[in-house]
Amino acid sequence: MTPEEPMARSASRRVDAQRNREKILAAARAAFADPDADVSMADIARRANIGSATLYRNFADRRTLLEALYSEEIAAICQAAQTCDDVTAGARLHSWLRHFYGYFLNKRVLASELLDLVGAESPVFREGFALVLGAAERLVQEAHRSGELRDDLDAEQILALIASIANIPGDPVFRAPILTAALDALWTPNAAH
Repeated sequence: MTPEEPMARSASRRVDAQRNREKILAAARAAFADPDADVSMADIARRANIGSATLYRNFADRRTLLEALYSEEIAAICQAAQTCDDVTAGARLHSWLRHFYGYFLNKRVLASELLDLVGAESPVFREGFALVLGAAERLVQEAHRSGELRDDLDAEQILALIASIANIPGDPVFRAPILTAALDALWTPNAAH
């Protein structure tokens, strides 16, 4: 055996482990996107087409899996705030707020499941909220500086408004004009967003 062979096997195992982790997270993401699904660890393993041992090697329990999925989703919404490429600061904020609304709407099941396991005062929620708020604050400050955003609202108030709309009972068609009306009310009279 050459010295390179053990290193190659080790690298191959790391690639396989990473691939399994990604499959598990993708399966969990899909499972928790369904608000009517009763998602078990066994269901996630089945959806990922892996064995239970592989699932538990990657995620020791349901809480660990949910925290990883939640952290991944927080990272995605924060990344979206950095990659908005609309022309004006107001348009970037507007686009990101619609993205945040979709995120919030689609992740209620996941957040509810995690909340039941860790509680509202969990560092996972505090840290996640701090990251999202930081991303929003940068966009809000830019929109304030450009004069497009009303100056009497801060990032936390705007996020609370969007989250409240996402929590209104009814289907997306019912909530869509409410979201549009709320977003329209954020801008100064001559702002183009």
